[in-house]
Amino acid sequence: MIIEFKDVTKTFQLEEKARFDVALQHVSFEIEQGEFVCIIGPSGEGKSTILKLISGLILPTEGTITKPATVSMAFQSGALFPWLSIFDNVALGLRATHTPQHIIQEESMKYIDMMRLGEFIDKRPSDLSGGQRQRVGIARALAVNPHVLLLDEPFSALDPKTTAELHDDVLKIWRDTGKTIVMVSHLIEEAVSLAQRIILIKEYTVADTFPVALPYPRREQATEFMHEVTKIRKEFFK
Repeated sequence: MIIEFKDVTKTFQLEEKARFDVALQHVSFEIEQGEFVCIIGPSGEGKSTILKLISGLILPTEGTITKPATVSMAFQSGALFPWLSIFDNVALGLRATHTPQHIIQEESMKYIDMMRLGEFIDKRPSDLSGGQRQRVGIARALAVNPHVLLLDEPFSALDPKTTAELHDDVLKIWRDTGKTIVMVSHLIEEAVSLAQRIILIKEYTVADTFPVALPYPRREQATEFMHEVTKIRKEFFK
């Protein structure tokens, strides 16, 4: 077990001091080392809050969270610095930890090449397509060698062809590195395509968990695939 939430609640104080906004309530789950987990659920009911809690960007109001020391996140927008080159964007996290220059060069290029960005290292983010910028964000998250890679709806703004290519890239990263991946998605089909297990968040808590035992690669037209999607959709809209 690499991540554990025990009865976690998160509230945010509103401008009116006597009122609080509930983001999560009484959430409990475990994630095993090396597991690929997708978190799905209606908008605004706690999915991204879970990633922020795992990353340490926010702290729980109640309950306990067990997680490794090194966690890294790739954001929906890529969140790149427009004035930096692609190489410097990827190297940013390593430089922040005062890593020796030769290791920065080696590790940054390792993941730049893994994400097929080698020809773009001197470009700026504005010179790249949306899919390429998302690859930069993933390469930057991986360059610090995290125990857990968090993906916050990373493909939601991309066209279907680019999304399919990035699905393949992420699965290859997962297989080749053995990283634990926790991804938020708003698409049930995407979650079934990628994850070993799907956690459904509704009304700010865990509504259900679905193991997905289908072999990879998964074909959306297959009967077994559609059976999994239909089963999850039934609970999603209940």
